[in-house]
Amino acid sequence: MEQSNLCPRLQKGMDLIGKRWIGLIIYQLLSGPQRFCAVQAALPISGRLLSERFKDLENEGIVIRVVYPEIPVRIEYSLTEKGRALEPIVREIQKWSQEWINQDQAATLS
Repeated sequence: MEQSNLCPRLQKGMDLIGKRWIGLIIYQLLSGPQRFCAVQAALPISGRLLSERFKDLENEGIVIRVVYPEIPVRIEYSLTEKGRALEPIVREIQKWSQEWINQDQAATLS
């Protein structure tokens, strides 16, 4: 796909947020820190793909992974300040979707 020269930062942001499952992972973490299994249980996503997406989000500085030295080891994921800055955007997309996407359309999109 040809990259637009109009606004490369907007393009990068749209590419990141538009990557499959990223928006829903961010939405899930808006409620606070969560363990991997809790996020996986909330979304119909494989563990391998979720792990991949968490790595993408960590590399972008949107999610932080915290390892607690307990037995067994506890790992939690949470949004960074950069990630929390996406909340108004995600909430507006949610609001727009509720108003403009009907239930039947949503079922056929997934």
